[in-house]
Amino acid sequence: MRRPVQALLLALSGLGLLKATLLSDLYLRYVKEGMRPLLVASGVVLLALGAAEGWSYAARLRRAPAADGSPAPPGDTPDHGHGPPWVAWLLFLPALSLLFWAPPALGAYTASRETPQAVPVTDQDDFDPLPATSPLPLTLGDFTRRVQQDRSRAVQGRTVLMAGFVTPDGSGDGWYLTRLILNCCAADAQSVKVRVHGVAAPKADTWVAVTGTWHPSGTLGTSSAEAGLDARTVERIARPSNGYTDGPPLVTG
Repeated sequence: MRRPVQALLLALSGLGLLKATLLSDLYLRYVKEGMRPLLVASGVVLLALGAAEGWSYAARLRRAPAADGSPAPPGDTPDHGHGPPWVAWLLFLPALSLLFWAPPALGAYTASRETPQAVPVTDQDDFDPLPATSPLPLTLGDFTRRVQQDRSRAVQGRTVLMAGFVTPDGSGDGWYLTRLILNCCAADAQSVKVRVHGVAAPKADTWVAVTGTWHPSGTLGTSSAEAGLDARTVERIARPSNGYTDGPPLVTG
């Protein structure tokens, strides 16, 4: 690939990263919030490398002999009618996508193909008394632990509030309230799901806040209990800033 094209690719990649991190929150679609400083630094480095490469190439052109037949500037590949391999041009696609069309965040398509994350076993003594708040805000993981591990059955009869996005059941019968959890980036995403009963499924990937009570199935406080909810209300919400964590709902009801 000729040096001017290399410089342009570096510059576009750097600009794309800076746009996604400094001028918007697009980076949150692919990585955790804590990765932002590293992405900003990477964008600055790529932009600087692109500028340095372009300046170096321009300087070599200015020093090159003007006579016909003179050698090409050092470091540049003469053009004999054969450009770079066509596959090299595909490198521009991710750079341009960050600038003009950012891929959507992970959602129901990914969650429906991921094995749900195993909820860690919690010692019985580690369950704190639940506050009297109603509806009670819980994460999907906390709700699952309470349903399957809390022998005091503290969630029985309690109206809880959880938030996530809609993932249709693969069989077409019912749907799940879902969260995707990232350890680092989209490549290591894992899902946590709670099945929702009693309400027709909204459109896949819609973010919703759901209130309801535990759906009696199995023995509460044991692994036989289903992490399910008899929904009372389903309210559409905006995708929260903590969308890639199993965070508490950022709504009050």
